[in-house]
Amino acid sequence: MDRHVGLSAANLSIEDDGRMLAVFWPDGRVSRFPAIWLADNRPETRRGAEGQRLLDAIELPEHIVIRSAVLVAGSIEVTFNSFERPTLFDPAWLRRHALDPASRSERRRIPQLWDASLASGALPAADYAALTRDPRTLLDWLRQVERLGFALLHGVPVRPGMVCEVVSLFGYVRETNYGRLFDVVTVEEPHNLAFSALALGNHTDNPYRDPVPQLQLLHCLEAASEGGESVVVDGFAVAERLRHEYPADFDLLARTAVPFRYVEPGAVDLRHRAPLIELDVEGGLRTIRYNSRSIGPLDLDPEAVPAFYAAHRRLGRLLHDPAMTVGFRLKPGDLFIIDNRRVLHGRRGFGGGRRHLQGTYADADSLMSKLRVLEAGA
Repeated sequence: MDRHVGLSAANLSIEDDGRMLAVFWPDGRVSRFPAIWLADNRPETRRGAEGQRLLDAIELPEHIVIRSAVLVAGSIEVTFNSFERPTLFDPAWLRRHALDPASRSERRRIPQLWDASLASGALPAADYAALTRDPRTLLDWLRQVERLGFALLHGVPVRPGMVCEVVSLFGYVRETNYGRLFDVVTVEEPHNLAFSALALGNHTDNPYRDPVPQLQLLHCLEAASEGGESVVVDGFAVAERLRHEYPADFDLLARTAVPFRYVEPGAVDLRHRAPLIELDVEGGLRTIRYNSRSIGPLDLDPEAVPAFYAAHRRLGRLLHDPAMTVGFRLKPGDLFIIDNRRVLHGRRGFGGGRRHLQGTYADADSLMSKLRVLEAGA
């Protein structure tokens, strides 16, 4: 339930000659709203409280000031110089969208970084049957995926195509040249090392695509009798460790775009240039791309190559540091999901029978949409 429902303002103050409204909340927080922001966000300019906008910003008057602001029956009534009628704002809505640093921080979903110690307790997991019948269980599982970038699902029926059925619980399959789903199983003369019995180093999938598939799901149909354990590592935790211990290497990898490529002769030639560590506009981590099988020949200035290789190798060693990795063995009916922009996965080599996983991709926007809908109804 929204903790701001029923919240009322304690006091109001018009500042800066009417260009700013200060709202003083009962808990002591102060939020300031520019007049133009309030005018642009009047309830009558939207189809419903959180609906689509009915007004383009270019339609706003050039000079907007607040003439008066008063508390009226639990609402905030604001009168502007440019509109005939006053506007009633819901205090709870204003608090949800407040511009003060504390409110902006509350709205931000901060990932929980992890290392090998995650395996010291129960790994994030849920039961498929419970997930399908109980929205609260589904909500908790989606929160684990959002917060950790990784979760397991036990008891998924052992039949082909179920990995896509799991995606349908929160969103839609992201179809690629591999199809709606793909089989990870040993074949002769594989064009992709994933289809061999060899160990796979920790990596993110599809860095040669733009945009990269954001979520990957793998469902175990058959498990090898020896080996084949899955491995995951929190790329964000490793990148923050690199930023702390080797800041120059971190900066170099974050500002240097490198080529990625995947080719199936006569069928596919996918290419994308991007940094191994991608940051958002505030300097936070956005995407980790690490796939030694798909990185192309570097096309940097010759003088820049040695430093880049040194930083690249240091990142790679940290991504394979046992102190940062979590291993687990899948049994038939187990599935795991990862945020492919953050969590790397790998596999230990195996023998003693066939190992068969089915995988698919999905995008995170549908998962986050389902999570918010479930949270609103919780």
